[in-house]
Amino acid sequence: MALEDIRSLADLTRVQARMRGDKIAFLFEGRATTFSALDAQSSRIAQALRAAGLAKGDRIAYLGKNTDRYFELLCGAAKAELVMTPVNWRLAAPEIAYILHDSGAKALFVGAEFLDLAAGLRAEAPGLRLLVAVEDDPHPAFLGYAALRDAQPAVDPGGAPGWDDVAVQLYTSGTTGKPKGAMLPTRGFLALRRTQADADVDWNKWTDADVSLVAMPCFHIGGTGWGVTGLYYGAKGVIMREFDPTRVLDFFERFEITKLFMVPAAMKIVLDQPRARDVDYSRLRYILYGASPIPLDLLREAMAVFKCGFVQMYGMTETTGTICALAPEDHDPNGSERMRSAGKALPGVEIAVIDETGARLPPRAVGEVAIRCAANMVGYWNLPDATAATLAKDNWLRTGDAGYFDEDGYLYIHDRVKDMIISGGENIYPAEVESAIYGHPDVADVAVIGVPDDKWGEAVKAMVVLKPGATTQAADLIAFARTRIAAYKCPKSVDFIPALPRNASGKILRRELRAPFWEGRTRAVN
Repeated sequence: MALEDIRSLADLTRVQARMRGDKIAFLFEGRATTFSALDAQSSRIAQALRAAGLAKGDRIAYLGKNTDRYFELLCGAAKAELVMTPVNWRLAAPEIAYILHDSGAKALFVGAEFLDLAAGLRAEAPGLRLLVAVEDDPHPAFLGYAALRDAQPAVDPGGAPGWDDVAVQLYTSGTTGKPKGAMLPTRGFLALRRTQADADVDWNKWTDADVSLVAMPCFHIGGTGWGVTGLYYGAKGVIMREFDPTRVLDFFERFEITKLFMVPAAMKIVLDQPRARDVDYSRLRYILYGASPIPLDLLREAMAVFKCGFVQMYGMTETTGTICALAPEDHDPNGSERMRSAGKALPGVEIAVIDETGARLPPRAVGEVAIRCAANMVGYWNLPDATAATLAKDNWLRTGDAGYFDEDGYLYIHDRVKDMIISGGENIYPAEVESAIYGHPDVADVAVIGVPDDKWGEAVKAMVVLKPGATTQAADLIAFARTRIAAYKCPKSVDFIPALPRNASGKILRRELRAPFWEGRTRAVN
């Protein structure tokens, strides 16, 4: 058996169990799982899902924080030819209900913190046949995970998902105010790893001696994709339930982490810990980061403390994660033009900067960034128009990011065509936030923009027009929004203005609202 034999997520445990059966695949809160055990347990859960009547292509949802059982379930779903749908646990109840209903999930696996919430949402997802408490916490509405799994034989059902079959459905924030289910195929998780394994790029090489810290949430491609990468190469994965900057230092000390992924905002929080400079990082080889470029001062501090290589990753849910990277040798602590770039396309990836007609633009000309690679999504679940607007028949995917190339092929992200805000690594669309605020009885009009924030990269700001005579305060509107959408999407500040600027067709001139806050900066993203 060899890595070439991994043709689906179902094969991750099959192949690794034969190659590295007794080696530890995952460590989670004192529980060690070998590759052989992971293979057997994922087969049992696959049998349980089939016994519950789930058929090929059915969706199963996961609502919970990180756990080794999530990856067991992911591989088991693949063996049963089902589609994993992780749900962002930071969302508000109406948003979670929408995803459960929209996906048509037949089974829901829930972490301990969300059992009561999930039980209350069952009526919103009438197709659910199976409710399971992942950590076996007693609850009258849920079955226990271990009991469900261990009642089945450890016999692999033999499911063989196809290269283009959907493996994972991840929901992204929607430009229209509703999340979209990006359908990520088997090839999205495996094709580029095959190509990149053959490339002689040190930072992108993995071995079974690597110890990977899985700290990003699994409802993000950064969490699921990172965990799958470690499995693919047979590395040990150390799973954090959720990111905790003080515990990250403990993990470095206890488990000799060699690689991890985090956003710059999280890196800054770790470095601010009092004992950050007392920890032994000698085994750490690379920190990969994404969501935004790293501020030069932060890079200098991180280089001095961690003494490892740094790699900036650029990608999106719709490309199953990273498709472009700024290599360690381009990270200059003295600063350089390239430090503002997202790097170069990874092997197996084509990137173009195009105009409105789809024509390619020359270096330094700003246009929309488009991607063609085997990792591109199949499309958006039940949204043919949105799919057609994003993904062309020749597999070119329009990212919605505006950018340009330099003469050496480095990509620079200049702005966002779709007005998306990225705060602390989270994608936030103004339409969602505007819809939540507009429901307040005192609000006549609202526009949401992203403004610079030293800690999170960008912060959400609402520009609000109140109805005549209304005296609502900023804190009232923020509290109101929190009842309708996730807290991280809510505005951090509110400005009251007499009217919103609009063009002749009535469209909000969002750039005009943003301009004063970004004045003096070279880019309109942070």
